[in-house]
Amino acid sequence: MVSTVRPSIVNVGYRSTNVWVVSAGTSRLLVDLGWPGTMHTLRSNLQRMDIPLCEIRYGLATHYHIDHAGLAQDLKVAGVPLLVIDVQQPFIPLLRRHIKPTDRFTEITLHDNVVITAAESRALLARVGIPGEILHTPGHSDDSVSLLLDSGEVFTGDLTHPSLMTDAEAEVTRTSWQRLRDRGATTVYAGHGPIRPF
Repeated sequence: MVSTVRPSIVNVGYRSTNVWVVSAGTSRLLVDLGWPGTMHTLRSNLQRMDIPLCEIRYGLATHYHIDHAGLAQDLKVAGVPLLVIDVQQPFIPLLRRHIKPTDRFTEITLHDNVVITAAESRALLARVGIPGEILHTPGHSDDSVSLLLDSGEVFTGDLTHPSLMTDAEAEVTRTSWQRLRDRGATTVYAGHGPIRPF
C-alpha cells in the first residue's frame, strides 16, 4: 500500500555532492552514494540528522561516477542493498577507470544487487512506502536515472541543465528533461547545488 504522506527529504551530502535521504516514516531510500573512502563522513552526517543507517532500505546511484556511487559497496557491506536499474549494470565496472589508488574505493560486486527495470520501480518503491518512480534520463551519462516522486520532487543527479547543454548532448538531454516535465516534475534536487524549481 502506497503511503499518502508526502516523503521527507534530507541532504546528508558533503564535498559539493548532494546525497539525499527520502523517507516515508522510518522507511528510507538513499539517493546517490557518496565519495569512496568516506563512509565515516556519511555515517556522521546521517547520525547528525538522526537517520539510522539500518532504516535505509535501498541505496540508488543516479549514475556510476565516483562522486555518486563511490560508497556503493561499503553501504552494501553495512546492510544497505544496492538498487540498480537494468540499464545501469554495464556501467558499474567502468567506474573503476576513474579511481585512483588513493581513493580507497571498494569494488562493487555485481551478483548481489537488486536489479529491476524502470517499469518495475513504482511497485518496488510502493513496497517501502515511497510513491514515485525511477526513470532512465540519459544526458550527462548513458546510465543516468532520476527518481521522480508523485509529489513532484525529482532527483536528477548530474543531468545537464538545459541552459548548460552542449550541441553533442542537447537532443538526448532535452528529451530526458521533457520526460520528467511530462511526468509531473516540479522541483529539482540535483546532485550538486541548491534545490530549484523545475
